[in-house]
Order: sequence, then C-alpha cells, then structure tokens
Amino acid sequence: MLSMKRPGSARLAAAVLASGLFAAGAIATAGPAAADDATPSHGGVTATLGGLKTFDKAVIIDGDKKQGVEAGLFEMKVEGGGTLQTYCIDINNHTQKDATYQEKPWSESSLHNNADAGKIRWILQHSYPQVNDVAALAKTAGAGALTNETAAAGTQVAIWRLSDHVNVEAVNEDAEKLADYLEKGAQNVEEPKASLTLSPAEVSGKSGDRLGPVTVNTNATSVSVAAAQDGIAAGVKIVGADGKPVTTAANGAELFFDVPSGAADGSSALTVQATTTVPVGRAFTSESKSQTQILAGSSESTVSATATANWAKKGAIPALSAEKNCAKGGVDVTARNEGDEPFTFELAGAKHIVEAGKSETVTIPVKEDQAYDFTITGPDGFKKNFSGVLDCKTAGTTTGGTGGSGGGDDKPSSAPSPASAGGSSSATGGGDLAETGSSSATPIIAGVALALVLVGGGTVFFLRKKKAAAAGV
Repeated sequence: MLSMKRPGSARLAAAVLASGLFAAGAIATAGPAAADDATPSHGGVTATLGGLKTFDKAVIIDGDKKQGVEAGLFEMKVEGGGTLQTYCIDINNHTQKDATYQEKPWSESSLHNNADAGKIRWILQHSYPQVNDVAALAKTAGAGALTNETAAAGTQVAIWRLSDHVNVEAVNEDAEKLADYLEKGAQNVEEPKASLTLSPAEVSGKSGDRLGPVTVNTNATSVSVAAAQDGIAAGVKIVGADGKPVTTAANGAELFFDVPSGAADGSSALTVQATTTVPVGRAFTSESKSQTQILAGSSESTVSATATANWAKKGAIPALSAEKNCAKGGVDVTARNEGDEPFTFELAGAKHIVEAGKSETVTIPVKEDQAYDFTITGPDGFKKNFSGVLDCKTAGTTTGGTGGSGGGDDKPSSAPSPASAGGSSSATGGGDLAETGSSSATPIIAGVALALVLVGGGTVFFLRKKKAAAAGV
C-alpha cells in the first residue's frame, strides 16, 4: 500500500532519506493498524470483509488428525457501492472482522508461484455461484443433490486443494462429489485483467510539457476523469493524446497532465472512476493479515484509480512508486527521473544516483508476514511513505495448532472475529471447530519473529537498473 503527502515542490536534487522498517516493538500490534490512512497503489476495488454467508462443513485431514472447518462464500461490501462474493485461498489463516481488502494481481498474492492458479479460476467459472442452477451443477458433477450451501462448500474444498495443496474433504457426500469433479476437470486459464488501473501511477517532467502518458486499463465501457480530491494546480489541465481536455476515457486511452510553461514547481493528481463488474478470479489481499480471497462473483461495483504528476522548471524531477514483489520476497521501490540533472537518494544507508531520463528500482527484502514502513523525504516538504505487510504465501498445512495463530480454543462461527489473524484451531477425530478465522495471536508472533530478525542481522539490498517505462499491473 502507498500513501503520500504532496510536496511543496517536486524538485528534489538533495539526498532522500528513508526511515527504514518499523521498530520491533511497534510491529507486535502492526497487523490491523498497518492499513490506517492508506490509499490504494494500483486502483480497482476496495472492499470491507463481511461474514461467511453461504457455507457448509469440511474437514482437513493430516495423518490421523482431523480439523473441522466451515467452507463457503464470503461477502464483501465495496467502498462506493457494490457487493463481492469470494472464496478463501489461505485455509490456515484467519479472517479479521471488517478487514479492508484491495484488488491485486496474482503477482502480489500467494498465487504468484502457484502452477494451479489458472485451474482455480476455471473452477470459479464453472461452479457456484457463476453456475447458480445447483440442480444442473449437481447433474454435471454426478452429485445427487446440491443446495447453495453444499455447492459453495464443494467449490471451496476444490479450491483449497489447489491453492493450499491440503488434504481436505467436504462433509456432505454430494459436496464432496462436486469437489472431486471440479478438481479433476480443472484446466489452466489465464489470469483475469484488472477492473481498473492507471499505468504508471506517477509521472514527472518539466513545466511547459504534457506529462505522461498515464494509460487507462479497465473492463468498464468508460471511466470518468477528474481532478483528485485535493484539486489540481492552477492552469494545469487533464488532456488526452490530442491535447484536448477530457472528462471521460475508455480502455487503452492515454491521459496527460498539461502543465503551463512557467508554472510553479508542484504536484497534482487525477482520479478515474467507473461502475463495472470485477472479473472472476481477481485476488484480494488485506494489509491487516486477513486471509487472502479470490473473487467468485461481483455486482456492479465502484472502481477507481489515481495517478500523480510532479513537475519543476529544472533540476531532478523524480516520480516514486512501490509495489510488492512476491517472486523476490520484498518490495520494489522505483525512482524515475524526468529532469535534466541526476537524482540522488539514500535508502537504508545505500546511496543511489538516477541519471536524467533513467530509473532505478531497489528491491527491499521483507520477511513473509512482516510489516514494513519507510518514508522517503526531500526538501520543500516532500514526503512519501510506503507501508504494508508482505503476504505472499499460504499459512501451511496444520491440524494440531501449529499454524499462524498457534492454535487456540476457537468455536464455530459464520463471521470473522475481531483482531484475529492466522491459523486454525486443533482437533482430533474430525470435530467441527473453526471457520477459517478466529484467533488473535499472529500479530504478536509476527512482531516477535521480526524482532529476532532485526536483532540477528542486517538487511541486504538488491539493486537493479532499468530504463524508465510505465509499470503495469
């Protein structure tokens, strides 16, 4: 996630300082707090997790141990209007009450290295609720009779087998037949495109130029284009490729900030918004360490994205961005310099120089489930903060209380628990115990783990340089 305070000037030729990761003592409670005052970095849907709405029972089997879970569809309320239905793709990680989720590409979730990710999307496309005639679904699957609840459970079980690679079975016989049919028949299909993004999310250049392009990527028919909430600097216009002001745009459209010559050094932002259905199979992650979800169905929902422009008359003119890199186990911080002088910055003790017209990406290693928070600052009040939690892996198989929460005495529940994260409770003999969500120990464990990491050694930074280019999702 990314949050930004607008600079008094975007001309940054002096050294940029980073505050580094959270102190170990602060991280113990960083789970729910990490998302406070955050703004989306890529756009798309922001939604709040409701409860597990349509579900039945399943059992995780690990040798002679059995763990009862509730399996089925969650519901999310979209910020700005709309409803989403999702399945879990992290069986041993709990949900958190009212957790905020952001639409993400597979590369920023536990699906980033899962060879079965495309099969999971196939299951979503060929089962409940996309196929809402459960009688027809039962006939296709060779199941006797399905209800909405058992269809949801069977679908969730099939997904867990591919997302978490666990031995899990539906309690209902027909739900189990559906799960077997879906798992056996699943085929790899490609990742769905985002509902709405702007690429890149930040541009820079000299006053007197058109800054961009910022490309609109959306499945909506059109999007509205307007100045962001803080407004836009005097004289600056949002225009299309033809240089004419725009208020709407379609997929693939290029937007520019037309900054008049002589404009004082500064910064402005634009926002695009639309109402559309989010593509089935999009991943949803939370910075509060609530279990990762995957989209099974969407009403017409509000989607939005924001892009920022920085300009100056001369000197170094950077554009800064960050995104999680699950493949490398860290966060990529990219500095692009569209000015006429080198841009020099220091990040965690390492000095970097980005030549005019070039860019450099610093990949900061971050431990799984570790909260990170660092700020890049510069002269004239420039400040940009990057914070979040790296959540790139499933919690792992457990039926003995050794998961993310360390176990507990959780009770069955159809709603997420407050301030909970990670793990399932333990049982033997197949007792019906916990929905995937009701413990509160993981944030503390994550904090202790990070404290040990910080005490144990320093951080190594991997650098790579690349030509300036628009970074898509």
